[in-house]
Amino acid sequence: MLHTMSYDSPVGELLLAEKDGALVGLWIKGQKYFLDPWKGELAEPSESMLLKQAASWLSRYFNGEKPPLQELKIAPAGSAFRKEVWRILCGIPYGEVATYGEISKKISANRKFGNTSARAVGGAVGHNPISIIIPCHRVVGAGGSLTGYAGGIDKKMKLLAHERADMEKLPIPKAGIGGNLQTLF
Repeated sequence: MLHTMSYDSPVGELLLAEKDGALVGLWIKGQKYFLDPWKGELAEPSESMLLKQAASWLSRYFNGEKPPLQELKIAPAGSAFRKEVWRILCGIPYGEVATYGEISKKISANRKFGNTSARAVGGAVGHNPISIIIPCHRVVGAGGSLTGYAGGIDKKMKLLAHERADMEKLPIPKAGIGGNLQTLF
């Protein structure tokens, strides 16, 4: 059974999910791949200790702190490749970004065979089931372009601005961003 808790954040309502004593999901309500890979799983609202810890972690994050990921027991469900990508995401420091291409080069170097495509990395990043905590918002396209985010580019921009990323170096999409960056936090 999946235990869930809602959390109201500056980027919208979040749904946190726990299974077998580990955080398995954190989705922005309505995002692409919402509840993947747990669709169809029986969910029950809960205020378990772990979900309260995750909510506390998020509160500290949104209050400007940099809580370490290691405080939480996480268990994202996915293939070995996706988990490898997500581990790399966890190493991107607050307020910094990495490109899909840089991540694909790291994976290729780790595996010591063949090249891993940036597109494959993009698929793994997009299916990250524990967004914000596993910081997929810190991944950008070549040249720093703000491409793709399952929660929406506007939310990606809010998270990066909140972390004080150098937004001058990140080309902003011309359409569909919504919101005013100066009023986000």
